[in-house]
Amino acid sequence: MERIDTTVSPRYAQIPTFMRLPHDPAPRGRDVVVIGAPYDGGTSYRPGARFGPRAIRSESGLIHGVGIDRGPGTFDLISCVDAGDIDLTPFNMHIAMDTAQRRLAELLADNAAFLMLGGDHSLTLAALRAVSAKHGPLAVLHLDAHSDTNPAFYGGEYHHGTPFRHAIEEKLVDPQRMVQIGIRGHNPQPDSLDYARGHGVHIVTADTFADLGNDAATRLVRDIVGDAPLYVSVDIDVVDPAFAPGTGTPAPGGPSSREVLALLRGIGDLRPVGFDVMEVSPLYDHGGITSVLATEIGAELLYQYARAHVQEHA
Repeated sequence: MERIDTTVSPRYAQIPTFMRLPHDPAPRGRDVVVIGAPYDGGTSYRPGARFGPRAIRSESGLIHGVGIDRGPGTFDLISCVDAGDIDLTPFNMHIAMDTAQRRLAELLADNAAFLMLGGDHSLTLAALRAVSAKHGPLAVLHLDAHSDTNPAFYGGEYHHGTPFRHAIEEKLVDPQRMVQIGIRGHNPQPDSLDYARGHGVHIVTADTFADLGNDAATRLVRDIVGDAPLYVSVDIDVVDPAFAPGTGTPAPGGPSSREVLALLRGIGDLRPVGFDVMEVSPLYDHGGITSVLATEIGAELLYQYARAHVQEHA
């Protein structure tokens, strides 16, 4: 199986897979498998993230696998396929969580890593459970407007504000090697960040990130993460809604698209073992710019995995 050749087939043609990768629902021996998680049963405000994976794939035909001034293309360096979507019930968050975890664990049994396209952020817990089972406690780079370390509320154990609290309590992650960047906005209580900070999570608010700049923030991430296996989770609402309006809980005052992409370029110097791009809700963005940005972020993460992979085997 090969990617669709854009010199033969126009980018708007054919069935959309992520970056026109081959579709393989039962992949084996791949470096990274792209997998969709169409689910928004954990959303607390604006629904619609269940349509995120489809919208991202539709826009991803725009993106080539070869970046300007980067040398070999991503897919000349690593083997990737699109495995389609996880079939997730829209009615029960516990069943959805278990289903996602089992499917992601199956992928990791036969492949090195995955890039999950969401879907709301609750399913990052399923991803962390699967990746931690393979690699042990994980370092985490979490880009988001929200810390997502809240307790359950409205009777929902697995809403999209809880995944990293569960991950810390279940010892899936090493909170001393966890960095959250872009945090801002409003919280239900004045102590909403106490849980994360109390467990050693390094929180870089949006204002602090703006003061630091990308170079200093990249060095900070490198110093905290070190050589630990790294999971990268990008909630699209980390970006200011001027650049990404299509999301469920937009928060003004965030970094730009360029700043987030620049920060992610340091991932290849670390040891990435899994990724996700979450919370794209295309119903609130009729121009599609949020899905285009999510595609660019996904492409950047794949390239950074390729950088790390090539260095690892050099």
